[in-house]
Amino acid sequence: MSEQKKSNRLFDEFPPVSPEAWKERIVADLKGADFDKKLVWKTREGIDVQPFYTAQDLSGLSHLDNNPGEFPYVRGNKIKNNDWHISQNICACDVKKANKKALDILNKGVTSICFEFHTDKTPTANDIETLIEGICVEAIELNFAGVVGIVDFSEALLQVLKKHKIDPSKLIGSINYDPIGRFTLKGKFCTTQQDAFSKCEKITKLFASYNQLRTITVSGIHYSNAGATTVQELAFALAVGSEYIAQLSKLGLTAAEINNKMKFHFDIGGNYFFEIAKFRAARLLWSQVMQQYGAAKADSKMYIHAQTSEWNKTIYDPHTNVLRTTTEAMSAALGGVQSMVIDPFNTIYEDSNELSERIARNQQIILKEESYFDKIIDPAAGSYYLETITHKIAEKAWKLFVEIENKGGYLAAFREQFVQNILNEGAKARRQAVANRQENLLGTNQFPNFKEEKEHINPDALKPTDLTKPDAEVPGIIRYRGAQEFEQLRYRTDVYAKKNRRPLAFMLTYGPVAFSNARSQFSQNFFAVAGFAVKDNPNFDTIADGVKAAKEAKADIVVLCSSDDEYATIAPQALELLDKKTILVVAGFPKDSVEELKSKGINNFIHVRSNVLESLTGFQKELGILK
Repeated sequence: MSEQKKSNRLFDEFPPVSPEAWKERIVADLKGADFDKKLVWKTREGIDVQPFYTAQDLSGLSHLDNNPGEFPYVRGNKIKNNDWHISQNICACDVKKANKKALDILNKGVTSICFEFHTDKTPTANDIETLIEGICVEAIELNFAGVVGIVDFSEALLQVLKKHKIDPSKLIGSINYDPIGRFTLKGKFCTTQQDAFSKCEKITKLFASYNQLRTITVSGIHYSNAGATTVQELAFALAVGSEYIAQLSKLGLTAAEINNKMKFHFDIGGNYFFEIAKFRAARLLWSQVMQQYGAAKADSKMYIHAQTSEWNKTIYDPHTNVLRTTTEAMSAALGGVQSMVIDPFNTIYEDSNELSERIARNQQIILKEESYFDKIIDPAAGSYYLETITHKIAEKAWKLFVEIENKGGYLAAFREQFVQNILNEGAKARRQAVANRQENLLGTNQFPNFKEEKEHINPDALKPTDLTKPDAEVPGIIRYRGAQEFEQLRYRTDVYAKKNRRPLAFMLTYGPVAFSNARSQFSQNFFAVAGFAVKDNPNFDTIADGVKAAKEAKADIVVLCSSDDEYATIAPQALELLDKKTILVVAGFPKDSVEELKSKGINNFIHVRSNVLESLTGFQKELGILK
């Protein structure tokens, strides 16, 4: 008997179950609770994630029968395996030091280097010679970024490549020229729009024979680091890519020529499955854009470079950044990217060091050598959940992309501040979500390290980044990290504690242990977020005993931890016994007695619906930490 027949007989023993039957059973198990409120996850993208998916959800999806390497490339551009370049960025301000570092890390697992120039000087042919000395550039991916004087640099690079007789068909890399990205951040082109695209056209023609050297970059990463959703990042990146094709087509280049010189630089966010789906949706949509420009299917592929997000990285408890970047790298690898950078865990607040860079490299190496992520192409294929969200992300991103195109393209939409307004509105909502702990940043707004203290933090690391030029046409987008406001909050306490006693929040536990313990744990976590010292206690026999212990501990804040039924009696009693300068806080929100307690001067309540940032800022003001 064939394996297929055996399989059919096995499944014939189980009658099919419809989605309606599954839902009916779940609703029954919920015992009256609302299905949507209890089990449906409503994402920032406006996608309702269901608690289960079935084959029925995939009906009508046309790409499901395509193999890896086949149009529309949902399953990736790769055919033989899922390998990607392990990339590391190197500051090339000192070309000799940069070369030395490149030679070192190439022996430690890196297969791609990006030399980043942070100077106003255009690198010369001699600089390039020094940078690549001793490096077999045909064996790696070679990238350059942040170059001033892109045409002169490109001519110098071409001169060096010809001098060393580098085979044009074997050189893989990029020079990352992105004038639209600059316009997005700074609100103006370096010279003029016409000049910017003229330079794009020149360098693209200059390296026409180098079919794996990409000259133009689309920086989708800017949007996610400004708080964009996956849908928005994708739509804006598509619009920028389309703008490049539209502008450069006017200068005589074909869509295929432009796309073959284009690299998309995407962020990798922390939403694991959505990020996998994002990369799949990106290739699907870009193939459709290319079709609209008349490109052949073979010329409709998207080349993706991915980099871990800055948005969710934290200064406090920074080693959690290693956990974040690991799952982010997994998403990118499973999503089929061509190259990837994992930023070292400490780069948001200091220069990376040998250890943090080694950890970042080894994260990718482990994914390949121990977890075999480079072996299987698109393992997400066929997953009811991942295929569905791939489709939904693509659907919503395409809708936003079309809206931008209808405004005249990306530059026109940006000039009327359509893009900025979307990002600003999203950033406001996302900040609110972090403040309310609807979006958690471990170690910062939730579950902080109680004992951690910072001696010094660079003030720039705590502020959003606005690179808008004084003479800008329009405002540029503002990049920020989700943790910044909480980091400011905690750092204020750390600075205050250098010259003063660190404020102490004392847990006055009383009554039913189940309530007092739970609320004590919640409250300790709550106040430690602001860097306050916290003191837990076993239950006190009387409120008087608790107040006495609080006074002996020199508590600045006393948190009453008990049941809602007890608060109406014990909260006024605690307030009367405490010194006037001591802040009394009730852990919970006893709705039946709140108004009565407020009428007696008890106004501080902390609970799961509290705006944590706002509440803790208020306590800092009361304590004189924030003037």
